[in-house]
Amino acid sequence: MKKLFALFLVSAVMLPAILGGCGRGASSEPVTLTIWHVYGSQTESPLNDRINEFNQTEGKENGIVVSVASVTNSSAIDEMLTASAHNEPGAGPLPDLFTAYPRVAEEIGPENLLDWEEVLSEQELDTYVEEFLEEGRIGGRLLMLPIAKSTELLFLNKTIFDRFAADTGASEGSLLQFESLFDLCCQYYDWSEGSEMFQINDFYHYFLTNITGLGGQFIRDRKPDCSSAEFEQVYLPMARAAIHGGLCTGEGYASDRWKTAEVISNIGSTAGMLYLRDYVTYEDNTTEDIETRVYPYPTFSGASPVAMQRGTGLFAVKSQDERKNKAAAIFAKWITEKQHNLDFVCASGYLPVTDDASSTLFSDLSAVDNEKYQMLYGAVDQMYGSYSFCPLPLYNDSGSIQEQFEATVKEVLSAAHESYVARVEQGEDPETVLSEFLASSLAEIRNATEQ
Repeated sequence: MKKLFALFLVSAVMLPAILGGCGRGASSEPVTLTIWHVYGSQTESPLNDRINEFNQTEGKENGIVVSVASVTNSSAIDEMLTASAHNEPGAGPLPDLFTAYPRVAEEIGPENLLDWEEVLSEQELDTYVEEFLEEGRIGGRLLMLPIAKSTELLFLNKTIFDRFAADTGASEGSLLQFESLFDLCCQYYDWSEGSEMFQINDFYHYFLTNITGLGGQFIRDRKPDCSSAEFEQVYLPMARAAIHGGLCTGEGYASDRWKTAEVISNIGSTAGMLYLRDYVTYEDNTTEDIETRVYPYPTFSGASPVAMQRGTGLFAVKSQDERKNKAAAIFAKWITEKQHNLDFVCASGYLPVTDDASSTLFSDLSAVDNEKYQMLYGAVDQMYGSYSFCPLPLYNDSGSIQEQFEATVKEVLSAAHESYVARVEQGEDPETVLSEFLASSLAEIRNATEQ
């Protein structure tokens, strides 16, 4: 009897542990994964919505809770991750999961990151778009898993553009090539008596794609090469619009200026649609509803069409607790499963990351509920088959070098514009002054990047 009772006690102790090995892992306690990501804001985020769904379904079944600890932009996440990895004063611990560009792997240390090929099968990885997977291979290991990608398009406040067109004869067709687009910037500046028409969110991307399209190479020896003929060909029409006026070279994103009609068009990520309101608010606090149009990424005459392959990917910090590594894989598979991925990307203007989900989306755009997103995916669909897509080049300090290049271009062109306006107001010939500043600004940027 004593032996039977003892056997019962042992069974009572061991049974929960044995059952815990199915779904919940070796412990009956849930596995909690913290995540930092860039999709939306703390209160309005398509990824947060999907994470909540995961926690209530797949996560609950497997004893996994994904906890959102931060939602911010990619630059801020880079800084936070670097501070955490280097144990800087005031920095918290690294999250279990985060979304970022491949450049952060260098700061964190690739050896500290989970290789997704260790936790996902070859069959599971075969479902992803191969180009998206390749971007995440660093040092022969798959450290970044795609969960949403994007490219760049041109967005237009058609309501205000139509007024400009009615007075000047400007055509929306001129937006499709950079040479004529930059000419429109100058016309708009004069027509509006000093307002900017257009903003390029990332000048680094602009040079990378268009120099590539012209057959040149923008990054050489791990830094921008501004000495080439292709760089000059891409630079001069853009700089003319910035120095004359009409092309914004200020800090911040176009979505902020869009809200107040400080700019009425911009090049930015497809995901930027999330932040482009259907109305503008003027200085006197009046508002106006607007119509938005979306166009494919513009090209240069005679160039091959090239656009950015954008978007952060999902990283996992490798844990000594194998349950966390397995939990990260379960979440990654769930968020990239076809319907979950479509629900996520179609609420935020991103592109799905598996072949099956991509085929489903572009085979029937009418299935997209939001008309603005239908228009957005229609523009992307026009680019498929004729454009090639270019990921950001990965090299040491690529993130900081990109930031410095952006700052240099904006600073040089902003100063040139102010000086140009001042000298023209004093009576100097506009074309003579403009030619002078085109040459001097190009030389200044070349000197700055050669150092």
